This record gives sequence, structure tokens and C-alpha cells, in this order.
Amino acid sequence: MKITVYNTLGRQLEGFAPLSPDKILIYHCGPTVYWTQHIGNLRGMTMGDLVVRTLRFFGYDVRHARNYTDVGHLTSDSDAGEDKMEKGAKREGMTPEQIADKYIALFERDTRAINLLEPTYKPRATEYVPDMIAMVQTLLDKGFAYATPLAVYFDVKKFPSYTRLSGQNLEQLLSGAGSADVSDPNKHSPIDFALWFFKAGTHEQALQTWPSPFSSPLVKNGEGFPGWHIECSTMAKKLLGDTIDIHMGGIEHIPVHHTNEIAQSESANDTQFVTYWLHNEHLVVDNEKMAKSLGTGFSLQEIIDKGYDPLALRYFFLGAHYRSKQNFTWDALRAAQNGLEEFRKRFLEQKTATKQESADQISSGAREYKDRFDAALASDFNIPQALAVAWETIKSKLSSKEKYALLKTMDTVLGLNLDAYHEQNRQEDAHIPETVQRLLEEREQARAAQNFERADQLRTAIKEAGYYIEDTPAGPRLGEKT
Repeated sequence: MKITVYNTLGRQLEGFAPLSPDKILIYHCGPTVYWTQHIGNLRGMTMGDLVVRTLRFFGYDVRHARNYTDVGHLTSDSDAGEDKMEKGAKREGMTPEQIADKYIALFERDTRAINLLEPTYKPRATEYVPDMIAMVQTLLDKGFAYATPLAVYFDVKKFPSYTRLSGQNLEQLLSGAGSADVSDPNKHSPIDFALWFFKAGTHEQALQTWPSPFSSPLVKNGEGFPGWHIECSTMAKKLLGDTIDIHMGGIEHIPVHHTNEIAQSESANDTQFVTYWLHNEHLVVDNEKMAKSLGTGFSLQEIIDKGYDPLALRYFFLGAHYRSKQNFTWDALRAAQNGLEEFRKRFLEQKTATKQESADQISSGAREYKDRFDAALASDFNIPQALAVAWETIKSKLSSKEKYALLKTMDTVLGLNLDAYHEQNRQEDAHIPETVQRLLEEREQARAAQNFERADQLRTAIKEAGYYIEDTPAGPRLGEKT
């Protein structure tokens, strides 16, 4: 299947040609772990999960790195303000390391709840500081960087193609930045970005620092901490190599963070950093920016506390393409929960009417639906269209065995955990005699055939056997009469 992707670098759809014929290297900018991640961040992570699942679905060995930023990300992406980890530490009276541990655990609880696959690598920035120092030293040695008493900076003018990802005009950037506040008067240009901050000036009281070979008259042993941008470049190089296939992240990273990653990586490594840049759009709330300050930075726990299944949020995310904004409302989430429950119910109906041991075979009669599902995925990861094909499959005239097999296959990408949900129901019903289970299966077949008289007779037989039926949105449940 020929895959096309929208490459931010070229601003167009391109045929996907990985560096290796059977292996794909993906780096995804993960969270800065100083606070609970809101559902907008989780949407970005889900978009990455869907890309990974799709590529594995097509047979690729995907090596997926998604990092944790636990130092160096200032409150402004343009190297200004307080370090976010220190901000979190002061807020809660903890160390930055404790803050990182706490919020990584909460983030991973959330990612499990919405069924994100575990990345191949989950690096924490603080584990790679020696590698960051080595890359900064390389940039200094090659003349792409310079030191001041406060920091080591990348010299943007030394990298002529600096704005090719963002499409911005470098001269306009320079003229626009000329009137900006410059915290370091020794910077060559206001748009030069920090590779290493010395423990000096506004960072004199920094909580996380390391010695370095870089020289400043204000600190001993070059003590300081890495800039945010160098972290991702270093971790990507260390874990995946000098050139990778795909780099993912939110569109907010295009003009600064990802632009800086390209400049420093390609200057240090003398080769192209990334072949395909994929950027997801934002989740908005009632068509306004999602923000904690506005009370709209909803967490997954808030959604669960309101009675929603976390996978209802994943189902909601499936409804919009990764390059499109998605508008969150509670009505939309309620509709997603209803859709998920109906999807599960219809899946269980197919399971009831077939035998699992032969369900993995997809007949030629079902090939059209499989091909259309594949085509949607191959067209720049068009998950909404793929979900629509899954629903068409459910409503089709295919046999239950074919539907069940197709839906199982489709769910390896959709990630709604249908089989696990069925297994949970099966375990709950394990204590019920096989004869009663068989009566229930016959009843569901009768209902599917709209033979409601026979279905009522079977309900009565189940009742006489000492059990009752509860028809739920996810399918019928048997319970023992007390």
C-alpha cells in the first residue's frame, strides 16, 4: 500500500519512502512533566499513537521515541522566563525530580486509560545531559555556537536555511526581534537561542545544574543546565540516529522548537535531521483556546469523574484528522460515549454469532472493506475515514464471521480495545452455566433476525433457569436471580 503524508517541511502531500525498507524511526515531542497534562496534550499523544499503529499495521518495524522534558523548558519557548520544572517544584514544595516522578506517573496512567501503545523509548532529558554537553561542544568547535557569561547560544546567522520549516522570512524575524527585550546584552542576535544556560543571572538560583566544559566568568566548572531545544536533538540522535524518518509534535512547535532542532542537529551532524515533519493541530473548547487559566484545561480525571469512559475520549479523538482543529464540548463527548457503546455492542453481536477460532480469516467478499480501510489510513492517516469504513462494515451484509474478523483487524489501529472489553464481559459471565450462555446466544441471533417472538421465548427460558437479562448499551448481560 502506497502511503502519502503531509510533510510540513515541503507543505504538501508526499509519497512516504522510509530510510529503511522495513524499519521506521519516529521521534515525538513528549510532555514537560511539571503539571497534569490536559486533554489537548493527550490528543497530540493519541495522534502519534495512531500514526505508529498505522505504520505497524502496514508491516513496518517502528522504533518510537517519546521523551519527557524534566529540565530546561522555560515558561517561554523562546528561552525566557522560569524553568517549568522549578515552577512546579516551588508550587508543591517538592524537588524537580519528585515533580517529574509524580507527573510522569500521572501521564502514564492517563495514556494507559486511553490505550496508547508504549513507546519503544521513553527518555527523560536529565538522563542525557552528558550527550547534550557533547553536542553543544561540537557546535562550539564547528563555529555554530558561542558563549557569553550567561549562556552558550546557537548563532542563527550561521545556518542560512533556518526558516525553511516555518516558512518565515529571516530578515523580518531579525528586524522584528530588534526591538525586543534582550536579557543577555552579549547575544549576537535576539533570535539566537540557548544551548546551555549558566547558573548565573536570572538562573543564579537554578535547582537542577551540572558541570560542563563551557567557560563563564560567573560560575565555576561551567555549571548550568541545557536549553530545551538541544534536549530533543540529543535524545533523537542517541536513540534513533543522525537522520530519522518522522518527527511529530504540535503545530506550536514549528516556528521555534522544531526550527531550532533542525538548525542544531544538522549543523552538528552534517546531515538531514528529519525526512518527514508531521504536526497535529490543537484541541479547542467551545471554539476557544484550551487553557487552565480559563478553566478549560480539562484533565482526563475530570472526564472520568463526570462518568465518562476514558476510551470515549479516544473515540472522540478518532473523529477528526490530526491536521484539523477539533472542538471539544461536553455534548460532543456524550455523543462519543454513545457511539463507543454502540460500536462495542455491535462488535459483541458479531462475536456472539460466530466462533472465535476461525474468526481471523478475512474472506474475499470482505476484501472491499479491508481495502477501503487501508486506503484511508494510507492517505495521510485519515483516521476519521477509516472509522467510517468500520461503521460501514458493521452495517454491511457480510457474515458475522467476516465482520468480526474485519473489526478485530481494524481495531489494531483504532485502539478501542474491543477484544479486551469482550474478554472482561466473558470473565464476568464465566460462572454462568454453558446451557444458559447458549440460550443467550440463541436469543441474540433471534433478535438479529428480528424474530422477536422467539427472542421472548428464550428470555423466558433463561428466567426459568434462574437468571435474568439486562440489555445494556454494550450488549446483554446475564445475572443470577437472588
